[in-house]
Amino acid sequence: MANVFVRGANGVFEWVNERAPGLMPAYRKHMTEYYAPKNFNIWYIFGVLSLVVLVNQILTGIFLTMHYKPSAADAFASVEYIMRDVEWGWLIRYMHSTGASLFFIVVYIHMFRGLMYGSYQKPRELVWILGMLIYLVLMAEAFLGYVLPWGQMSFWGAKVIISLFGAIPVIGNGLTEWIMGDYLPSDATLNRFFALHVIALPLVLLLLVVLHLGALHEVGSNNPDGVEIKKGPKGNRWSSTAPADGIPFHPYYTAKDGFYVCFFLIIAAFIIFFAPAFGGWFLEHDNFTEANRLVTPEHIKPVWYYTPYYAMLRVVPDKLGGVLVMFGAIAILFAVPWLDRSKVRSHRYRGPLTKIMLAMLVVCFVWLGKIGAGPGTDPVETNIGRVLTFLYFAFFITMPVWTKLDRTKAVPERVTMHD
Repeated sequence: MANVFVRGANGVFEWVNERAPGLMPAYRKHMTEYYAPKNFNIWYIFGVLSLVVLVNQILTGIFLTMHYKPSAADAFASVEYIMRDVEWGWLIRYMHSTGASLFFIVVYIHMFRGLMYGSYQKPRELVWILGMLIYLVLMAEAFLGYVLPWGQMSFWGAKVIISLFGAIPVIGNGLTEWIMGDYLPSDATLNRFFALHVIALPLVLLLLVVLHLGALHEVGSNNPDGVEIKKGPKGNRWSSTAPADGIPFHPYYTAKDGFYVCFFLIIAAFIIFFAPAFGGWFLEHDNFTEANRLVTPEHIKPVWYYTPYYAMLRVVPDKLGGVLVMFGAIAILFAVPWLDRSKVRSHRYRGPLTKIMLAMLVVCFVWLGKIGAGPGTDPVETNIGRVLTFLYFAFFITMPVWTKLDRTKAVPERVTMHD
């Protein structure tokens, strides 16, 4: 039976190859003949997990659009219809809403791994830039989707975030009305947000993901040692011209990633079935109430993955200054490849200064997220937020100094297998 299956699969491959001869070389280049470093650890699975979540978001989004109505009068009711009357609609909706939070979790860890192992250094600057563009588009995509259920937090969150553009001198008010299509979030806002969320931004996101992977496969993957396997000795049991310290991505890493994907899906399923709102972090309680422009929620705050930047916005007294700080906190990430002056990529071979600064960045980001999720009325918390915002920017602004001053260890010529 197995031989019959193999012969049948080979026959299909031959049939496809005769009619599309360019597909098999592309498959070999990016899968079976793409040699990845043999010392990948668990930090390197989050790129694959982000692809899994992206597929989930696209598929569940398609089903949700079949029943959703993008109008102020019907949007909330259509979501309730999906949850209560569409067969398995509640599952599709929770898969989509939980998937949004899981997307940001794996992306944030993926970005932190890049900072730890110096995956942005030459020749991978373009890979990092494309990754940051993915992050930027993902934030816009998530915000647009957050508005669509037309709950209380959707309406007021949209009003607050869009009104930030009003801080821009001269054109601010006109730009705000142009984005909303009205003086307040309304039918026009929902229609354009729906079009952008369902069609425009997903196409941009998919294009950037393809470019990100293409750029990565051109220069090769980084590894925990930060050693270029292409420059090392050649020859392994698969090819005499391939890097000696590389192994084919397929089937070795696809099998390994498959295990972690299954484990990740089990965790996702547990959240979806037992805690889809996750205590109000994944789905705010106010968003289960229909939008009412006459009633303001007690605390207007964004979803957790925006709260660090929202905290930076709130702790700055001047509105324009807060907007500049918030967007500057994202923009400065694009400059990381040129701010790092260390000759060593991985934190494994850097001194304690790098480790302290990375730990400080994580503490600042998480603590700012907690502050941004709160009411923002405590003056002590506001002052702490200002200090944390200063430290966040200090990490990047002083990076050319501390990366150059930090002690380094000798980097091995070939990859090592220790964890």
